[in-house]
Amino acid sequence: MSRREQRQADPGRLSRRDVLKSAAALAVAASATAPGVADAAPSAFTHPGMLHNAGDINRAKVRVAAGTDPWLSGWNRLTANSHSRSTWTNRATATIIRGGDGQNYGLLYNDIAAAYQNALRWKVGGTEANAACAAAILNAWSTTLTTVTGNADRFLAAGLYGWQFANACELVRDYDGFDLAAAQELLADVFYPLNNSFLTNHNDACITNYWANWDLCNMASILAIGILNEDSAKYDQAVAYFKSGAGNGSIEHAVPYLYTDSDGYALGQWQESGRDQGHTVMGMGQMGAVCEMAWNQGDDLYSYDDRRFMKAAQYVAKYNLGDGVPFTTYTWGTGQSCAQSSQTVVSDGSRGQIRPVWAMLHFHYNRRLYLDDKYISAMYYDLVAPEGGGGDYGSDSGGYDQLGFGTLMYAK
Repeated sequence: MSRREQRQADPGRLSRRDVLKSAAALAVAASATAPGVADAAPSAFTHPGMLHNAGDINRAKVRVAAGTDPWLSGWNRLTANSHSRSTWTNRATATIIRGGDGQNYGLLYNDIAAAYQNALRWKVGGTEANAACAAAILNAWSTTLTTVTGNADRFLAAGLYGWQFANACELVRDYDGFDLAAAQELLADVFYPLNNSFLTNHNDACITNYWANWDLCNMASILAIGILNEDSAKYDQAVAYFKSGAGNGSIEHAVPYLYTDSDGYALGQWQESGRDQGHTVMGMGQMGAVCEMAWNQGDDLYSYDDRRFMKAAQYVAKYNLGDGVPFTTYTWGTGQSCAQSSQTVVSDGSRGQIRPVWAMLHFHYNRRLYLDDKYISAMYYDLVAPEGGGGDYGSDSGGYDQLGFGTLMYAK
C-alpha cells in the first residue's frame, strides 16, 4: 500500500477540513502573547503562508521589475547562485544518511536549495522554466525518498530538511506540474515521525542534553508540515512546544536569562551562547523560521513572552558585532544519566560568522513593528546585506541551514 493509500485508509487522521475551532478558541490564539495561553490553528490556512506570503512575493516582484534597491541587489544574489538555474538536475535517492557511515545528505540539502531558489525565481521573475525545475526536483524526491537515517544526526536532517522542503513546496503548490499530494505524503510519513519522536523522546537522552537547535528545527518541520498539509494538530503541536515544550527549543529554555545593557536595550542570553557563535546564529535562523511561518498564519510568536526572542537576537547580534554582553553560568544535564556540565563564559568560537538570518528579524521588528532593534539592524546592514542563500556561505551543511535571500523577500 502506498503512503497515499495508507493515509486515505486511516479514518482517524485529522485534516484541516475535519477540525473546526470555536470562535472563542480562535480569539484566545490571536491574543496569545503571554505564557499559558491556549493554542489554536487558523480556521483556514493561508497560502502561500510559510516564510513568504503573497504580499512579500508581490512586493519583490514589483520592486525587482522596477530595478529598485535593495530588492534588485537581493535578486542579483539569487540569479548569480548556481542552484537557481533552471538546468539543475535532481539527485533524488531512496535513503538519506546523516551521521555515521555512508553520509549522503548533501544530495538533499543541495536539491532543496535548488528547488527553493528556482521557485523564488518563478514567483518573482515569472519564468516558467524555473517553476518546472523546482517542481521536477520536489516531485522526484517525493516519489523516491523513503528513509532518513544515520546516528542521532538523523533528527537534525529530518528537522532541517523537513521545514525547508515544505517551504519550497509551498511556493509551487499552485503550479500545475507539481504533485502536492506526493509531497504531503512524504513529509507526513517520512519526516514527521522523526520530528515527533525527537520532541517526544529526545533520542532517549536527558531532556537537556540536546542543544536548542535540535528542538527548533524539528518544531519548524512540524509547523511547516502542518501548514502545507493543512493539518491543525501538527500546527498546534509546534506552537505549543514553542511556548511550553520540555526541551531546550521552547522559548524560556532557549533564552534562559534576561538583562538590560548600559544603553537600555533588553538582551536575552541564548542557550548555545557558551557553545559557539556559529550554532548560536543558526538558532536565530531556526527560531526566526518558526516565528515567521506562524506570523503568516496569524500567530505572533515573535512577540510572545514580552518579545523574548527579540531580546535574544539583540544579545546575539551585539556580541557578534564585537561588543561585550553579560553571561550567566549555564548548567545542564548531559547524556542519559544527566551528568552535569557547565559553561562559565560566552564563547568566541565562530564569532562574527555571517549567515542569512538577519533580514527576517530586522524587517519584522523594525519595519513591521517600528521597534528600535539597534544591534539586529547593525548586524544586517553592516555585515550581512544583501543576503544570499544556500551555496553562498560555504559547501558544508552549515551554509545550507537557512534558505536565505531575506533582502529580496523581506525588505520593506
